[in-house]
Amino acid sequence: MNVANSVDTIEELAAGATDRRPVRTSDAKSGADFELLTIDGRSCFLKVLDAESDWIMRVTGNTDHWEYKVWRAGLYHRFPQVIDHTIIAMALDTTGGSTRLGILMDDVSGSLVPPGDEVVAARTHDGFVRHMAQLHADFWGWQDTVGLCPMANRLRFFCPETIAPELSADQVPGPIAAADAGWKRLAGINPGLSSFIGELHENPADLVAALAESPATLVTGDWKMGNLGRHGDGRTVLVDQAYPGEAPGLYDLLWYVALNRQRLPVSKEATIKAYREGLEAAGVETDGWFERQLGLSIIAMMATFAWEKALGDSDELAWWSAQVEKARAWLA
Repeated sequence: MNVANSVDTIEELAAGATDRRPVRTSDAKSGADFELLTIDGRSCFLKVLDAESDWIMRVTGNTDHWEYKVWRAGLYHRFPQVIDHTIIAMALDTTGGSTRLGILMDDVSGSLVPPGDEVVAARTHDGFVRHMAQLHADFWGWQDTVGLCPMANRLRFFCPETIAPELSADQVPGPIAAADAGWKRLAGINPGLSSFIGELHENPADLVAALAESPATLVTGDWKMGNLGRHGDGRTVLVDQAYPGEAPGLYDLLWYVALNRQRLPVSKEATIKAYREGLEAAGVETDGWFERQLGLSIIAMMATFAWEKALGDSDELAWWSAQVEKARAWLA
């Protein structure tokens, strides 16, 4: 394939492409552009991101293209063989007066989890969890010298102050409107949790510091079913690693648990247990820190997504709220 790993423009990235056509995936939430194309007989997928049009980049604070930094640092090439990140090449294109990131990937649409709310197969779920643990174990103790997503940003991704500018847009993105409605609903149905989360949004420093006292790893940040798949040989497909950085591995796992709750074939507790077993199988000692990181990461996850739980069924919100109450002792 005549595609260099590092080129300067998106057009160079797609040089020689045929059958080039725009697509929109059903799970896509951002303002990114997507194309399917063929290069030298190889079916590829091209994603183009621009902070001016991508609200996700704005609310997460991704002003300098974290994925490109991961690529240039060679971190994707260190992923374990059980994970296919699908990336062929990238280009940070500064032509035309703006900075756009082009990501050229293998077209793995045939291996992705189908959209919808159906529960995934147990072996698929188990593979996702154990392969996540393997990725985290391979980067155990990793420190961010690249300049990726800070933990404080993660706690404030959807907080009212962060999303306020997006609410004034002519067309408010669906997730932004939902977050706004969810925070307001949470204040009415669970004022205690709402007040606690509000305090974290105003001052995330204590929680960030507490999390930093437990082991960290490289997380990719968005293990939702729309970004996941399973190859025939059992490898996990992981696309759209949009929020990479140094963080607790359990935060990555709880993102998966929180966003995929309707599709998991086993309980949250069983999923957490399988992840712990995966770490231990990869040689990571989990005694002495796991429970504390779990509790603090549950708090962190609710700082990010309590609004989403407020819009769902009451049992789901009750589970997370109860876990937060138990975990608050870890902050004392």
